[in-house]
Amino acid sequence: MVMSVRPLVAGNWKMNGSRSALKELSAMAEGYDAGLKAKVDLMICPPAPLVFLAAAAAIGTRIAIGGQDCHTEASGAFTGEVSAEMLADSGAGAVIVGHSERRQYFKESDALVAAKAAAAIRAGLAAIVCVGETREEREAGKALSVVGRQVARSVPEDATPETIIVAYEPVWAIGTGLTPTAADVAEVHALIRKKLVSRHGKQAAGIRILYGGSVKPANAKELMAVENVDGALVGGASLKAADFLAIAAAYR
Repeated sequence: MVMSVRPLVAGNWKMNGSRSALKELSAMAEGYDAGLKAKVDLMICPPAPLVFLAAAAAIGTRIAIGGQDCHTEASGAFTGEVSAEMLADSGAGAVIVGHSERRQYFKESDALVAAKAAAAIRAGLAAIVCVGETREEREAGKALSVVGRQVARSVPEDATPETIIVAYEPVWAIGTGLTPTAADVAEVHALIRKKLVSRHGKQAAGIRILYGGSVKPANAKELMAVENVDGALVGGASLKAADFLAIAAAYR
């Protein structure tokens, strides 16, 4: 991890949870003690219907709330969509864009992801831009070129440490229980940092780069200690307060 960058552990609840799930958010707040607050930021990204309720429940806890996706436009005839402005109005401070599930199932391109990230910035949100290779791409030796291309094309030109967070999620590790080696993670994160600094200048050394993909309490300490890993984007393990806090505890 880069010690000058304050780490972030963010939870992506995906299409899971109902109002009763907010009790887990309350439990997270109880476990987010002064010692942990001094070391790491926490964020939960619930499904869109829960964003307002989660944001209200998180008042005073220092746990940030984010969305999981947004439309490129602020408003309009886009039935079923949610704008970045709507998320901000609901109390969100960030939004995930370009998650591999969006890229895979909804065929989102790098250009669309960049447009969504720009929309987030327009609305005053931080954009968590996801990048990552498939198993086929890694086995073909293309992991670095794929991730490098996604970073170059998905991160807006005006990225700053305040507006952009990059999350490296190897697609083959998401929800599978598989994780790359620490050396693999270090290699990809170093590439991401290099690309960001090359394109956005020295300030990009402060952009947080999260690792995601089967992060759990058992491997969090090792992964969070890797150079250029500034936290985690956690999937299934973020649904339970005990697991999520155990991951964050890697920073104690």
